[in-house]
Amino acid sequence: MASSEVVEVVTRAEARQRWEQRLELRREQRRQQRPPHPGLGIALVMLGIGAAAVALLGPLVLGLIDYHASAGAVAQIKGGDVAGLLLVAPVSIIAGVLVLRGHRRGAALGLGPAAYGLYLYFQLVIGGDPGRYPGNSERFFPLLLGLFVIAGFIIVRGWSEVDPPDPVDSVSPGINRFAAWFFLVVAAFLALGLHLPGLLGVWSGKPGSEYLSDPVVFWVVKMMDLGLVVPILLSVGVGLLRGRGWARRMRGPVAGWGALLGSSVAGMAFVMLASGDPAGSIVMTLAFGTFAVVALTLAVLVHRPRPASGSRYSIRGDSSLD
Repeated sequence: MASSEVVEVVTRAEARQRWEQRLELRREQRRQQRPPHPGLGIALVMLGIGAAAVALLGPLVLGLIDYHASAGAVAQIKGGDVAGLLLVAPVSIIAGVLVLRGHRRGAALGLGPAAYGLYLYFQLVIGGDPGRYPGNSERFFPLLLGLFVIAGFIIVRGWSEVDPPDPVDSVSPGINRFAAWFFLVVAAFLALGLHLPGLLGVWSGKPGSEYLSDPVVFWVVKMMDLGLVVPILLSVGVGLLRGRGWARRMRGPVAGWGALLGSSVAGMAFVMLASGDPAGSIVMTLAFGTFAVVALTLAVLVHRPRPASGSRYSIRGDSSLD
């Protein structure tokens, strides 16, 4: 093949590549200019109202939902209801209103409450022990199931509305590194500081009071924390340190989820300590309280509004996810 023909082939390939890049950019611009689907906003508002309803109907306020669990587990549920009423419900409703008003930022904000809902409502349904403790929580199964399904819909639909990362990160390198190391430290604490001692006690034939009182709750929490929470925190933390685009895209939702989950666990630890539960611990209460404050601060830093880039719906120039 003559050199001129080689040059012509290379030129055509480069031209085609540039054309495909421009076409993909136009498609991404059109997607960014479209407001998020209103169904997502409605679902987020419904999730917020439902989260408040579960908290109000539960043992924290009205006591109409009587869970099949020990007094210690019910104290943990009360702590979770505090976070649900004061944080999860308002954040979900605010995110829903933002989406309904056409702001894409609401989709990323709403993924945190949705992930929290999947985590919590599954445990509330599965974690009871009707053969050992009286209660009536099975009557509220439709409510918990409905919120679980809504949360799942928000995760699936909301992720498609989250903006892909910019080539230049809108979050400062310092905050990004802080988020990465915070995720890694929390993952290590959950795996080694919180769950490993309980597992070692069970494996050695000397289980603690938490296992003896609520073995189902014990294993459900271990399975979800060690099978979901810890791997997600580790993968996103490492991804952020390595500068991966997919990790930057997940940073906001994971930070929001961690802030809500951390606040809920801190509330549980405080209520257990205040009620004199044998599993209560000043060290764990202080640790979870610190994690909750830091996680809330990080979520605010990550989700805070950035300067607009010329229009209400930010147009991104690069959709690379590495």
